[in-house]
Amino acid sequence: MRSNVATILLISALAACDGGAKPGDGDVDVDADVGAPAAFIPQPTGVCPPLVNGDVTFAPAGVPPRKVKLAFTEGGAAGPLLLYWHATGSAVEEADYALGATKAAMIASGTFIAAPYSDDAAGQFEWWIVNQSTRQDDFLVADEVVGCLAQAGRIDTRRIHVMGMSAGALQTTAMSLFRSSYVASVVTFSGGIPAQFTPPPLDPGNLFAALIFHGGASDNAFSTDFRMASETYRSMLTAAGHYTAVCDHGNGHTIPRDAAPAVAQFFADHPFGQTPSPYAAAGLPASFPAYCAR
Repeated sequence: MRSNVATILLISALAACDGGAKPGDGDVDVDADVGAPAAFIPQPTGVCPPLVNGDVTFAPAGVPPRKVKLAFTEGGAAGPLLLYWHATGSAVEEADYALGATKAAMIASGTFIAAPYSDDAAGQFEWWIVNQSTRQDDFLVADEVVGCLAQAGRIDTRRIHVMGMSAGALQTTAMSLFRSSYVASVVTFSGGIPAQFTPPPLDPGNLFAALIFHGGASDNAFSTDFRMASETYRSMLTAAGHYTAVCDHGNGHTIPRDAAPAVAQFFADHPFGQTPSPYAAAGLPASFPAYCAR
């Protein structure tokens, strides 16, 4: 990454992202539970592809088609969706590494996992917005995945979750802000809000929960202090009324391999509109890593 990576998410770049699906934009208001807050799900803008395990190409209008690696139980009922964004220099298989054996358990219980491939044209940092670009391609690909899976009846639209590592975690942070119309909860591994990024106002209509991992004082990569970026993200969300918890695993700029069971539990406990968090009064589950704290 370039030395000015601290300005990864520039205001000018983010200002061009219009926030994604919103009421009145021709999207679908989906309320899975009577009386529960509704997620506004984008309509597909291209022809939805057949859904199979492995690489599937989505073709949203206005951007180049993009491969997305899907993993799910064939013929299963509608379940949660997990969108995974990988780190710079990594690949879609990073989701396998990050989730370990927990991935198979999640899929067996109905979770649909989608890991978008990055666009080589985006630049050095994998995702357009992480390269200070105003292009919305990655968000539009995510919208198309969500829209197509919802249209096919394959996902529970109150359980759309996002996670990623490093550049993928910065993409996750950006997506939590600009797709809060449907994002239920997020997990970041060494992500957050770098210096010189002033995020837009949060949508008060969706107090999504965030589980924020960083590697402590040595979590520095490409001239970015990811501990500080993570804490800044946490402070912003907490001040706005979101539930957050921070997990300092102390191993620098790495994926904590012991975190996956807690990640799966966190997503299960935080569907869209789940506020207050069940952890607000009871605290984090005892099964979470000891280095996690409210």
